[in-house]
Amino acid sequence: MAKRSAPEVNAGSMADIAFLLLIFFLVTTTIEIDSGLNRKLPPIEETEPPIIKERNIFQLTVNGKNQLFLKANGNDGEVVKLKDLRKKAVAFLDNGGGTGQDRCEKCKGKRNPQSSDNFQKAIISLQNDRLTRYDTYIAVQNEIIAAYNELRDREFKLAYPNLNMGYVEADKMYSDPRTSAEDKARLKDKIEAIKVLIPQKFSEAEPKKSN
Repeated sequence: MAKRSAPEVNAGSMADIAFLLLIFFLVTTTIEIDSGLNRKLPPIEETEPPIIKERNIFQLTVNGKNQLFLKANGNDGEVVKLKDLRKKAVAFLDNGGGTGQDRCEKCKGKRNPQSSDNFQKAIISLQNDRLTRYDTYIAVQNEIIAAYNELRDREFKLAYPNLNMGYVEADKMYSDPRTSAEDKARLKDKIEAIKVLIPQKFSEAEPKKSN
């Protein structure tokens, strides 16, 4: 008696289903993009680093308990609340304590001789502890950038009153891909002029270890 062979399974339809599933996952899968703080590193220069006067440094330290310590304006250091940081940073950047060739004509601050000379020489320095919470780190960064933007907004409106906008709005408009080439060309030189007037000199030191 002849031996019967086992029936074969038609795998053609299974292959079609697998192929359709593959296409489905390729179409619907999203790739996460890492996000972070947008910072442009300065170019490497072979020249000797300039001598920076202590009064031109806004030295901010965040410890492992997320407390802010500020050394600036000739003081030996003080505890600062986050809600007061932007106001203090603006006062430092806008101080205008320089004389002679360092005099700041556009500064509207108190002109304290123990604080920053002008916009170009004022530097904000930030150092975090390794135990500093990430949300505190981001909040401090936001307040410092907001201080620069507040002054840039003021000077942009004074320099270009007919535009009826500030620096932040103009920069956002310039970066928008929907903005026409004509409008971009109209804004470019104005934005760059404010950046030169009030450069963002924001330095971050290596986080220090907690004791």
